[in-house]
Amino acid sequence: MRDEGTYDYIIVGAGSAGCVLASRLGEDPHVRILVLEAGGDDNAWIVSMPSALSMPMNTARFNWGMKTEAEPRLDGREVNLPRGKGLGGSSSINGMFFMRGHSADFDGWQALGCEGWSYAHVLPYFKKLESSWRGAVPYHGSEGPMPVTPNATTRLLHAVIACHTQ
Repeated sequence: MRDEGTYDYIIVGAGSAGCVLASRLGEDPHVRILVLEAGGDDNAWIVSMPSALSMPMNTARFNWGMKTEAEPRLDGREVNLPRGKGLGGSSSINGMFFMRGHSADFDGWQALGCEGWSYAHVLPYFKKLESSWRGAVPYHGSEGPMPVTPNATTRLLHAVIACHTQ
C-alpha cells in the first residue's frame, strides 16, 4: 500500500499547461499525480460568457493582478497583465479565444538558436492538440482533446452594436 502523501509527479498550477500535463501523465494508471492550484474553481457566469471577458480580467477572484514593470516607451506607465487565478489559469479569463502565434515568430526563435522551435517543428503539436471544425487539413487537426470552433462574429457584432446604441 502506498503512502497517501507520495506522488510520482507534482504539478504546480492548474492552467492549460498544467491540466494537459496532468491529463497526459494520468493516461498511465500506475502513476499518482498531485496538481496544486492557488486559485479556486472557475465556475462563474463571468468566466463562461466570452463577451464578459473584461470582468474576470479585472476581478481579484480570477486575476492575480499582475502588471508589467514601468515601460520606458509608454512614458513609464505600467500595463495590466491579466493572469488567471484558478482552474484553467489564464485560459479561463481570455474570452475563450484560441490563437496560435504567427509562423514567423516560431521561425525567428529557431533562427536565434532555439532548435526545434520552427513553425514546421511545432505545427504537428498544434494539430495533435486540436479537434478543429475544419477537420483534418494541412494546418489543423481533427482528433485532439481541444475543440476549436469558429467565432460567431455576426452575433457578437449585433451584441456590440446593441450595447452602443442604447
